[in-house]
Amino acid sequence: MKLAIVTAYPPSKVTLNEYAYHLVKHFRQNQNITELVLLTDTTEGEKDINFTEAGCKITVKECWTFNSYLNIVNVTKAINQVGPDAVLFNLQFMKFGDKKIAAALGLMLPLICKLKKIPNIVLLHNIMEQVDLGSAGFTSNRIMKKIYGFIGSTLTRLILQADTVAVTMQKYVDILNKKYNAKNVKLIPHGTFEILEEPSYDTPLEPFKIMAFGKFGTYKKVEGMIKAVEMLREVSDLNMEIVIAGTDNPNTPGYLESVKQKYDYVQGLTFTGYVAEEDVPKLFKESTVVVFPYTSTTGSSGVLHQAGSYGKAVVMPDLGDLALLVQDEGYKGEFFDAESPTSLAIALQKILEDNAYRIELEKANYKAATAYPMSRVADMYINTFEVIVDKKSEVTTVQSQEIIL
Repeated sequence: MKLAIVTAYPPSKVTLNEYAYHLVKHFRQNQNITELVLLTDTTEGEKDINFTEAGCKITVKECWTFNSYLNIVNVTKAINQVGPDAVLFNLQFMKFGDKKIAAALGLMLPLICKLKKIPNIVLLHNIMEQVDLGSAGFTSNRIMKKIYGFIGSTLTRLILQADTVAVTMQKYVDILNKKYNAKNVKLIPHGTFEILEEPSYDTPLEPFKIMAFGKFGTYKKVEGMIKAVEMLREVSDLNMEIVIAGTDNPNTPGYLESVKQKYDYVQGLTFTGYVAEEDVPKLFKESTVVVFPYTSTTGSSGVLHQAGSYGKAVVMPDLGDLALLVQDEGYKGEFFDAESPTSLAIALQKILEDNAYRIELEKANYKAATAYPMSRVADMYINTFEVIVDKKSEVTTVQSQEIIL
């Protein structure tokens, strides 16, 4: 199968590029894939396809740009030139832009593939029905929320024109089936990027590193985390450092720099900036606890799956999709009130002062992460493509017979 993947891809700063990297890594090792064609956004640096494992050929075609109105034309042209057997879209609603028209035009691409009779799957990482528009940085205005809701429903109906829409949580399947009467939605778990050798769970070396990882500024804000550690320093002798790993969300440029200036007096506070894929293992291995400083959630958390694969204890807000992941996939963590730095400080203290409890969380998260390695997820997509191809073949055969008759 010659598979095309429409996605952002490292060194892109557009969301979901890291997920694409790991998906590609495992697709190329599957014997059913003869060639991968990456239809990516344009970037200044070269795309990271220097894998060490044996695998199929990878071709990169940079054919779209964030917020461009021409993405629908350029990606369609690239698909025509490549002639893939199937197309996978790695999407969320603002994948092609944060401007409404640019975003909407890009999300019409699955429908175009269907009209061209190219087997296609949309991997949809979030659904609008589960996004807190205020916390996620869209709008807090009641009227605007209704407008966004209408736009979101319209875009969802567009996306549902794909042959199959894969979502990462059962709740998303239930919502799409009920609200849109969808018959083509399938649960394919997020998966864990790397299944590593089980860690030793030794007592971590001090200073304890409290780490948050992601794109910050909308619903991921680090001020509460910094305040929580400062509070904990006042009441304990714990030797702690704070590591803010990642970059600004594209919707909030300059956010981390403003935080850095505001809290420049805080000891042991590090901002790593962009973390390249090869530096991710060291980042997680050196961390004692991974914190999720979220005020809302917008889908299954890749960072939680990464933390699990490295056997790390986590501290997370008891809300939305994170709580569902704990329930559905077996992850464990210490929960806190998303609006309370004091609650976060207490949660951190419980883990850092109780080594046995920390190890319990680490073991549970490693076990949960190993249940769905990325190789298994890649197999699920390939099996789904095979079903789509078989159905299309059956339809073509029936149509041919009708013409003969």
